[in-house]
Amino acid sequence: MVLAAGLGTRLRPITYEMPKPMVPVLNRPVMEHIVRLLARHGFRETIANLHWFPDLIEDHFGDGSEFGIELTYSREEQLLGTSGGVRNAAGFLGDSFLVISGDALSDIDLAAMRDFHESHDGIATLATKRVEDTSQFGVAITDADGRIQGFQEKPDPSEALSDLANCGIYMFRSEIFDFFPEPGTSKAAGSDDPAGFADWAMDVFPRLLEGDVPFYSHEIDAYWNDIGNLEELRQSTLDGLSGVVEVELEGELVDGFRSGSPAGDEGDLKGPVLIGAGCEIGDDVRIDGPAVIGDGTKVGAGSRLREVIALPGAEIPAGSVLIGAIAGHRG
Repeated sequence: MVLAAGLGTRLRPITYEMPKPMVPVLNRPVMEHIVRLLARHGFRETIANLHWFPDLIEDHFGDGSEFGIELTYSREEQLLGTSGGVRNAAGFLGDSFLVISGDALSDIDLAAMRDFHESHDGIATLATKRVEDTSQFGVAITDADGRIQGFQEKPDPSEALSDLANCGIYMFRSEIFDFFPEPGTSKAAGSDDPAGFADWAMDVFPRLLEGDVPFYSHEIDAYWNDIGNLEELRQSTLDGLSGVVEVELEGELVDGFRSGSPAGDEGDLKGPVLIGAGCEIGDDVRIDGPAVIGDGTKVGAGSRLREVIALPGAEIPAGSVLIGAIAGHRG
């Protein structure tokens, strides 16, 4: 199951116009990188929950066949929380299933995680990754065998009992639904939330711990970035361009870009620069990397761009100077 229903508030104003899973990273919606990852590791039968701009996601992915999967959808009229949306799709999910965020970037070996999950006696397996700054993440506390003993939510590093960040990538056995709260009893729900609302951290995982039910941490070395804010969007783009994360690039990768003849000595171009399809770039434009020029972007003559992310369809006026910017277009 791909989680794709969130509002992406920390990525505003980009997510005023699109859902977070459709935010482009290297000229592909971030969810497309996840869908292609699922296909590579043999997870074919997939469902995605939707809420914010659901039509944009359905129009792009269709039935999933173009991307190597069979994709169906579960629309939520009201958000059901981090785990409530999974329960809402329980009829689709089998005896053992994967849950992964559609708005994070990762090249995790999902097949290896599946093997780990199936070789242990737990009903849940959580992908975790060691981090330096625990104050930005929920962390899992484990014993020597990787069995989870507890959690801390964004602890200060001086008080952290673990540096294993919860990546929000899970594998479950269907028995996990036995540990969900009764409808209308979620500890995380607000007064306006629907009865089916439920949360992993506040409702489900505490019941596993209270019942001494085994579930495990699967520590990964793979790349993982939840793209929670604009700075992480920039970092993911840089990491994809430099090969830190294994993703498919869409467009032409060049070592800096120059149109026309330079007016003077501006020095050597710096890459990498990824240029998407259908771009219109005027005369006397210089682009230094790392930079991504999205599909259909228009760059006016005489512009100078450095370390810029131009989202698909962006229009950059002639004579512009952009440094470290994210440029977009309101459709």
